[in-house]
Amino acid sequence: ILASLAFHTRVTADDVHCEGITNITAHDIQAAKAAGYTIKLLAICDRLKDEAGHESIAARVHPTLVPRNHPLANVHKSFNAVFVEAEAAGRLMFYGNGAGGNPTASAVLGDIVGAGRNKVFGGRAPGESTYANLPIANFGDIPTRFHIDMTVVDIIGVLAELTKIFAAHGISLRTVRQEEGTEKNARLLVMTHEAKESDLAATVETLKDTPSVIKVNSVIRMVGE
Repeated sequence: ILASLAFHTRVTADDVHCEGITNITAHDIQAAKAAGYTIKLLAICDRLKDEAGHESIAARVHPTLVPRNHPLANVHKSFNAVFVEAEAAGRLMFYGNGAGGNPTASAVLGDIVGAGRNKVFGGRAPGESTYANLPIANFGDIPTRFHIDMTVVDIIGVLAELTKIFAAHGISLRTVRQEEGTEKNARLLVMTHEAKESDLAATVETLKDTPSVIKVNSVIRMVGE
């Protein structure tokens, strides 16, 4: 609904890539905190432009690393927020109660009153605006930054090997942090620069088949910088 309103393009539920929080672990939350981030489940709508100047709409829902100094990082409990980045207006945020008995009852009753008023006075609600009619972007083409958590064999040369794998798929690394694991294993936490979803997916598959990588523990997208 937000994507349709913002970009004057029909966006349906089938156009939205959705992931929940099932795979988020306590270690993910701790690693995010140590790096200066928090994890939020965000619905993100973007107007994209490729190198040829063609525009498209991307809509997705997934757990996301957000810097702790970002306004969305401080939305808690029953509160919801909509954060807008507009070309002319800059950054705007709309914040308030999004759950609970009174807020829900207020919203429902407001809709009923609006419908009744339109019925009595012969008005009508605003119609759908789809004049832009932009295409929906292929999910694999969406550019995003990523946080990858891996357990690797703790031997000399592993980091150089993994860096080559990322580079081979066109992904540039921003930071690499190592945590102590067992006697023979280590935990690597990698943050990337912006990369396409398809390139990251291919990289993860390669990492899973790499003998020095014991496990890819998690891949979390990042926004807000």
